[in-house]
Amino acid sequence: MALKFTILEMEAYLAEVFPQVDGMFGIDRMDEALLVMRLHVSDSHLRPGGTVSGPSMFALADVAAYVATLARIGRQALTVTTHCSIDFMRKPVSGADMLAEARVLKMGRSLSVTDVLLFSEGSDKPVAHASLTYSIPPVPVG
Repeated sequence: MALKFTILEMEAYLAEVFPQVDGMFGIDRMDEALLVMRLHVSDSHLRPGGTVSGPSMFALADVAAYVATLARIGRQALTVTTHCSIDFMRKPVSGADMLAEARVLKMGRSLSVTDVLLFSEGSDKPVAHASLTYSIPPVPVG
């Protein structure tokens, strides 16, 4: 399925519809096979002990699945998460940005299912794994 956004167009759209997270995330790669999204880790993402918090990792997985879905369906900001399961597997590397590798497993008319692996930048060992389902709003008729 051909993508409906370039990386620059997607980043501009996210800034438009979610200004509260503008600058928090970046897109390193976006094509039909894979989306790589980055969480620019700052002090606000850290829990005591200096590791990236679970809610920050969840946000990265969620936004990556959202972007991977929107890249295929276009400007449908009201596409929403209906399911997420996340397994935290190891401690992230302290001070490193987090990367999400998102793959759309199923793209239907009303649902998309995405698999997301989270990594600390520079490491090939996954920190977390998430599976997310998004509900796609119906396209208005005529």
